[in-house]
Amino acid sequence: MENHDIRLKRLLYRSVYTGTKETDVFLGKFAQYHLSDLSNKLLDQYESLVENSDPDLFMWISGQKEVPKRWNNEIMKLLKNFNTGC
Repeated sequence: MENHDIRLKRLLYRSVYTGTKETDVFLGKFAQYHLSDLSNKLLDQYESLVENSDPDLFMWISGQKEVPKRWNNEIMKLLKNFNTGC
């Protein structure tokens, strides 16, 4: 089983280097501010969510595209709220 600190570092890296600049900036900032405070349940949701394509993530978070039911969960709500504050 992966150490919690290693998991956070891996998710932070994944958030900063997504492949598209806009998603890198947004997810990178979110990860820096919030990953260490998230419960294991929310970390699981985040980890699964960031495996989606960068264009989809950006469109869902920015509200340009409807979030599929599967991804419209607690972590998505946090991401959307964070987006409105950026």
